[in-house]
This record gives sequence, structure tokens and C-alpha cells, in this order.
Amino acid sequence: MAFLLHQARFFTTVNHLRDLPATARPEVAFAGRSNAGKSTAINLLCNQKRLAFASKTPGRTQHINYFSVGPADEPIGYLVDLPGYGYAEVPESAKQHWQLLLAQYLQTRAQLNGLVLMMDSRRPLTDLDRRMIEWFEPSGKPIHALLTKCDKLTRQESVLALRNTNKALDEYRNQGYQGKLSAQLFSALKRVGLDEAHAVIESWIAPQSDTGAAEGSAS
Repeated sequence: MAFLLHQARFFTTVNHLRDLPATARPEVAFAGRSNAGKSTAINLLCNQKRLAFASKTPGRTQHINYFSVGPADEPIGYLVDLPGYGYAEVPESAKQHWQLLLAQYLQTRAQLNGLVLMMDSRRPLTDLDRRMIEWFEPSGKPIHALLTKCDKLTRQESVLALRNTNKALDEYRNQGYQGKLSAQLFSALKRVGLDEAHAVIESWIAPQSDTGAAEGSAS
């Protein structure tokens, strides 16, 4: 089966909002705590080994990385890899810069169609994960949570992790969150949840052409 994400390639890196590319194409952002498996998941979704670079020092990547999706001469949209968050050894000045960059990007980027929030299935919805949701909330756009590394849980533990995450997301819905909130189990090692994640992400990048696939995965 062919996927749009398999046509992803590196596009640009930015460290300030003023440097964001001047494109009107749809964007899908990936966010998550450092060491939540974000880079690994992006590489698997795009069927590449080193598209997204996983730093040997988690939390040190300070930039927003853009990957174009579709033909090189006329991309359909972009995947946006946001800086990982949550490592205490990062200098306070760097933390403040990242927080401002992330919050402003999430709240003001008109091209952004949805946020993929990566959370370790063993520790979902930490305080920092909740802060990301709250930063994104004013946009009214959807969030799809990938509960990564679910291969490290038993089947019963996986079911419980997903149930508890959905219950927590229900709290945001009840509080008036306007965007769609969804979650799934995901394992890069065992390739669990790959088709479901593809369907959601590609429906955000090319909504007019992927309606059927999105409906098929929404159950």
C-alpha cells in the first residue's frame, strides 16, 4: 500500500518564528517529551531510517525541522518535527526559548491542521503533555495521541493505558475543547498502529483526497 508520508524528504530547519517557511500548504506537527520515541515514529511512518534525527543527548534539539510530503517540485504538505521537551539538564534560557517558540507556533500557525502528540504508553499525559494540549487548545484543531512503546506493556496494560488516556481526553472535551481529540496505541518496534496513524495524519495533509481512509480508521 502506498502512503503519502513515504514521499517525505528534509526541507528546512528553523529556530525562530520569523524563519518559518512562507508556504500555504497544510502542516502536521509532531510533539512529545524527549525520549518518547518521536524521531523513531516519524522515521517509521515515512518508511525511512534517518529522516528525523534522534540526538544522543535527548532534549538538545532546539530547532523546528520541516519535511516536505509529496513531489519534490510541488509538495502537498509538510511534517513539522517540534523540539522534544522535558529534560531538566537543559539550560533555563533554552527552555524558555523553546516554550515560547512552541506555544507561538502551535497557537498562531494558520497552516497547521493538526498535532500528533507522542506519549510513552507507560507514562501518558504528564504535566508537560497536558501543557502542550492547553497551548494548542485555542487553535480549535485536532490532536491525535500516539501512545508509543506499547510493546513494553502487556495486552491488559495496553488496553488500560489507552482507556485511561481517552478518559483524560474526555475531560478536555467536557471542558469545551473544540478540536477532535483521539488516541491510539503505537509501537515502532512491532509496527503496531501504523495504518491507523497513517490514515489520520494523511487525512490532515490531504483532507480532500483521504476522507474515506480517515473514516475507516475513526472507529
